[in-house]
This record gives sequence, structure tokens and C-alpha cells, in this order.
Amino acid sequence: METVKIYIKNMVCDRCKRVVEEDLTKLGYTVQQVELGEAEIAAVTINLDEIRQVLARNGFELLDDRKVRLIEQVKLAVIDLIHQQGEAGMHLNMSNYLAKKLGVDYHTLSTIFSSTEGVTIEKYVILQRIEKVKELLVYGELSLKEIAYELGYSSVAHLSNQFKKVTGLTASHFKEIKTHKRKTIDKILD
Repeated sequence: METVKIYIKNMVCDRCKRVVEEDLTKLGYTVQQVELGEAEIAAVTINLDEIRQVLARNGFELLDDRKVRLIEQVKLAVIDLIHQQGEAGMHLNMSNYLAKKLGVDYHTLSTIFSSTEGVTIEKYVILQRIEKVKELLVYGELSLKEIAYELGYSSVAHLSNQFKKVTGLTASHFKEIKTHKRKTIDKILD
């Protein structure tokens, strides 16, 4: 029986992992492990075109190129840190975190990410953080001061300035209008 690790774009949450596992199981593969951005499967024969088609129906994409996989791993690591780990992850040094997690020096990650995505990793991190701020503002459960602390901002003023720069709105105005101008976290750069 052949075992293969496949890399999958647009997996950003536990629900995504469940959908991918279900789809691969329906295709007759033995799913050994599913993590964000990847799955390990076993079967007598593995038909990547069939997997690609099934994954595409749910908005996922099979990744073949090493650089594309690396970029996806950077995105997933940032998303995990900001949207899943919360406060604990916000006080880490992002460049050290990414280099250690992905086993690639940060300069290489940064160069590949910027040349392919057209923005720096730092800008991508800011966009993800602002998206998390929007989410927390819409929920209305935390004050701006609490949000700033939870997301690792040095002050409310820093968060407010960055929010205005990215969205064109003040955080309080965004909260008032309750317009859900949010993006899904896997579409931040679209």
C-alpha cells in the first residue's frame, strides 16, 4: 500500500480538516492524518487528479509546487497563531516562530512570500490581525483595550492607527456601522 502526503491550499480550520478527511475517505483512501494544509493518505493507487477535483468542489486546491506549499505553510502558521492560539501566540517573535515552525530561515521565507504574494509577511500578519480585530469588534464582547492586549498591540492607539490605515475606518466607527466588511481568513490577499 502506497502512502503519500498531499498539500492542500485553503484549509484554515478544524471544519476544513473534517471536510477533507470525509472527501478522501469517500474516494476510498485510508486517511492516516489530516492537519491544516496537509493530509497523509494510503491506498493501493492514488489518483491525484481525482483528489484535485473533489477538493476543488469544497474550495480547496491541491498544491504541487514546493514554493507554493511553503507560502501556504507560512499563511497557515500565521492564521493559526492569530486566529487559533490567541493571546499566547501574539507575544512571540514572528520571524523566529515561522523559521522554527517551518524549518526554513526567515530570509528565505520572506523572499519567496514577497515575490509570490506581492506583500511582505509582515503586511500579511497585519492584515490577519486586523481581520481578527474586526471579528472581535463585531462580537462586541471585548473592549478595544482588551482586544489590543489580546492581539499583542503595544497600546490601543497603535491598534487604532493600524486599523484606520488598513480599513480606512476607525475601530469605533466600524463597530457602530456593524457592516460586516470582513474577509474570510484564507482570502485576505484577494
